Amino acid sequence: MAPAITLAAEAPTLSAANTGFMLICTALVMLMTPGLAFFYGGMVRVKSTLNMLMMSFISLGIVTILWVLYGFSMAFGTDSGGVVGWNSDWVGLSDVGLTELWDGYTIPVFVFLVFQLMFAVLTPALISGALADRVKFTAWALFIALWATVVYFPVAHWVWGSGGWAFELGVIDFAGGTAVHINAGAAALGVILVIGKRIGFKKDPMRPHSLPLVMLGAALLWFGWFGFNAGSWLGNDDGVGALMFVNTQIAAAAAVLGWLAYEKIRHGAFTTLGAASGAVAGLVAITPAGGAVTPLGAIAVGAVSGVLCAMAVGLKYRFGYDDSLDVVGVHLVGGIIGSLLVGFFASGKGQSEVEGLFYGGGLDQFWKQCAGVFGVLAYSLVVSAVLAFLLDKTIGMRVSEDDEVAGIDQAEHAETAYDYSGAGGGARNTATAPAAQAESKKVDA
Repeated sequence: MAPAITLAAEAPTLSAANTGFMLICTALVMLMTPGLAFFYGGMVRVKSTLNMLMMSFISLGIVTILWVLYGFSMAFGTDSGGVVGWNSDWVGLSDVGLTELWDGYTIPVFVFLVFQLMFAVLTPALISGALADRVKFTAWALFIALWATVVYFPVAHWVWGSGGWAFELGVIDFAGGTAVHINAGAAALGVILVIGKRIGFKKDPMRPHSLPLVMLGAALLWFGWFGFNAGSWLGNDDGVGALMFVNTQIAAAAAVLGWLAYEKIRHGAFTTLGAASGAVAGLVAITPAGGAVTPLGAIAVGAVSGVLCAMAVGLKYRFGYDDSLDVVGVHLVGGIIGSLLVGFFASGKGQSEVEGLFYGGGLDQFWKQCAGVFGVLAYSLVVSAVLAFLLDKTIGMRVSEDDEVAGIDQAEHAETAYDYSGAGGGARNTATAPAAQAESKKVDA
């Protein structure tokens, strides 16, 4: 019998299928930032609509440039002490080859870096919902640049970078429960504790001005989230990405039902805002867990997050912090829930063989998840508060009281979202113009 011959493992080669799949996923994740802008834009009052849209949209500009210059290197370069990465060849991306593959995968480095760029863009945009109505646009833009540099880029390295302390510890975060959602939610809490409440908080009605816009934004987020989650496996060869895709849909659906059931019991109605918020809560919670749990586990993750996040949004009235659009209640709480439930529902049949408590694995993974969750939470909360404090004491974070009352859109952007001047319909209806103007003032207020 001829002796056995051991063949060396073949090096990965570029896969056109995986590359195309990842480019589509990248485009889907990019769409999430405008989707978030619509979601938040519909939730604020008329006088803050454009500012809310711009607070998300500007992240596309700022973070893209920082990512090219040094962000990608800090997040995914050679590890330094488990805290941050660096690779001088990636500064400016001038030394990245067209067909150079991301280590261990079949997609080009360029594809991986642009996919991760969209995560970096979205994360600071999430924070903006907590700050509606009251932050100077210049201060916000500077905060994005500073926060991405000292918080997001290092935390992304902790969680996903080779050598990052959370990565090496074995914390499971498939697509960003810690690096994106807990990170953004904790940052939002840190900033609002520094800049304070909106004028009229808990006194004046601050209802969403356009629930159809909210539903549109939620739908775009849900659509884009398939790329956000399924694409995070960086290929489509072994079915794990498909599992994540399925679990994303399941968890979002379960969370919608959970949130609406809580609303009906607690408040007596099924609201469209609740349905939209429930979907986002389920999507947040499944983000870290979806590659590790079964579809039945995804139902549990979604239902639990839907109910608990619905409960959490009311905490701002109890504790007196003004989280304008429930970033803390949905993203921070949802991210914590999804990350910790990995320790209970990990089946060992998805992205890895790690099993949670309910599958015979004990609490070992749960404690690892706790380390990742509370490490990111504490760092982001403290550093974000410090950044906000420094900006507030130098250039000032808040607009003037008069500008806040009159409307931040006009003060910061010299525009308004809706033009009511033509509401009368032309010369024949000039007699109704004063009434239309009076009505527009009511709506703006």
